[in-house]
Amino acid sequence: MNDIVILIPAAGDATRMRGRDKLLEPVDGLPLLARQVRVAEATGCAVLVTLRLRDKARHTALSTSGSPERIELPDAAEGIAASLRAGAAWAQGQSAMGLMVLLADLPDLETGDLERLLAMFRHDPAHPIRATDLSGQAGHPVIFPARLFGALTHLSGDQGARAVLAQEKVLTLPLPGQRATMDLDTPEAWAEWRKHNRR
Repeated sequence: MNDIVILIPAAGDATRMRGRDKLLEPVDGLPLLARQVRVAEATGCAVLVTLRLRDKARHTALSTSGSPERIELPDAAEGIAASLRAGAAWAQGQSAMGLMVLLADLPDLETGDLERLLAMFRHDPAHPIRATDLSGQAGHPVIFPARLFGALTHLSGDQGARAVLAQEKVLTLPLPGQRATMDLDTPEAWAEWRKHNRR
């Protein structure tokens, strides 16, 4: 039995990158997707990555770091709900007490951030836990307790788990700076980030 498992959704199209793939952008000497897997696996938790069908480039990126489980989603075009459904079903199969959802496009997150969230959840596994930035803005990762896995398997569309979280008492944990919210979705955002990060 795994106490907490980690889902990294990587089945999106990244259309705002205008032909580039943000998950293949180099960070810390690795494609971002591989870097996020390394950060997640360093916690000791089992990791699942969801992918589009026959996404050779992202499969190749994953071969550069770690050994996560992988699932290709035939319904990936639906949006993030497809990944959340697959992740929740996988977590149920692992008999996990919690599922951490770690977005693949948050390049400032560190293993220590995940470990703080994991420790908080293990202390109180009854409630979802969500990372925020220092301003209090909600971000990621989010940890869902096992009692919510069923609800996650019934999500649809591209709205994520907002409807599930709206019915819950969500505990929050501020992370340094904008680590929980600094997602880079455009070439301009990447260029600005690289001005301040030589990684």
